[in-house]
Amino acid sequence: MKIKFYSLWLCLICIIVFMMQLLIPGFTEFFVLNQASFFEVWRFLTSIFLHASVTHLLFNLFALGLFGIILEKLIGSNKFLIVFFASGIIANLIAVNFYASSLGASGAIYGILGCLAVIRPLMMIWAFGFPMPMFIAAILWVGAGVFGIFMPSNVGDIAHLSGIAVGFIIGLILREWRTAKRELIRLPEGYMRNWEDRYVR
Repeated sequence: MKIKFYSLWLCLICIIVFMMQLLIPGFTEFFVLNQASFFEVWRFLTSIFLHASVTHLLFNLFALGLFGIILEKLIGSNKFLIVFFASGIIANLIAVNFYASSLGASGAIYGILGCLAVIRPLMMIWAFGFPMPMFIAAILWVGAGVFGIFMPSNVGDIAHLSGIAVGFIIGLILREWRTAKRELIRLPEGYMRNWEDRYVR
């Protein structure tokens, strides 16, 4: 399947937008999503590409560049964009009801992670300092988000949880569609045995 590397283009847009945030006074305020501007619908989209700090941006770029390419290769570039924008927009729309404002690509990225956890649940990744299957990492991310709700910080845990929930739903839809098309996701014989030998024993 030929991919168009939309994930990398989205990373580039985030970088350009962040530079504009730094250089143009009032730029962030004009495009961020908050309750006072809830009916200015362009903010549903533009708020995804805004970031609150360099650290916020770098974490999102890393996750979007890595996991975005993987998902885009699995489901195709157009479906990848649906996952990204649906997760990002819905996550920010939900989060703005709980925070003063909502911005960043985190909800969209968590949507990518959620979709991957359904499409490739046993794909090995490195998370929380350990190698683990994608579905275990997703469970831990959800757990961390739920814990974060009760331990308030500057992290938008509600946006994260909303995004990963949208990703789960889209992943289930795509998985059902692939099953109907006789494109079931099958693991090579002996995959689990080799994984247990390598990482558990």
